[in-house]
Amino acid sequence: MTEIWRNIWSGFAGAPPLDRVNLALGVAGVVLMIRRSLWAFPVGLAAVTVQGVLFFRARFYADATQQAFFFAALAWGWWRWTAGRGAAPELPVAALPWRGRGVIAVGGVAATAAWAVALGRWTDAVMPWRDAFIAVFGIIAQWLQARKLIDNWPLWVVVNVVAIAAYWQAALAYTACLYAIYLGLAVFGWRAWARAKSGAGSPVKQP
Repeated sequence: MTEIWRNIWSGFAGAPPLDRVNLALGVAGVVLMIRRSLWAFPVGLAAVTVQGVLFFRARFYADATQQAFFFAALAWGWWRWTAGRGAAPELPVAALPWRGRGVIAVGGVAATAAWAVALGRWTDAVMPWRDAFIAVFGIIAQWLQARKLIDNWPLWVVVNVVAIAAYWQAALAYTACLYAIYLGLAVFGWRAWARAKSGAGSPVKQP
């Protein structure tokens, strides 16, 4: 256990400045999204830009490309949350019907399988199924969040749990710890948006 904590501490202490900026922006963006604040979008745009630079520098080109999708989804979500609210204080939280959830589940599993097979056949990916699952369902969750659908939070919970297990198994305690932070925020966000959807949460003052 001491070695694990040493790994986590060395990861935080030894992280380059840009990595620390990335973590700060990422956490701030999620916290603002939990609060349903429009400020979540400019902060999120900055976060995915920094993350894309980090992935590109590390030559993780597929992950860098994924950040481009996140950037587009955040930009679209910013417009939709603003234009869709009309004269109301904010765009209301909604939920997918069960049919929509089924379509997403089946489509996500199929896309994950296709992506994983492609990674296994044409790349030297260490964990193709893990990579494919996180990529596909992360993209779906981001799209649902841009539509202000509460269903994005349970997807983020599952994605973060899978990431924690994968990184822990790979003895990357620091990275697993970071995803544990995001897992806790996703659970909190799920509860906060559920209260807002039921009318128990107060509208957030938007910029």
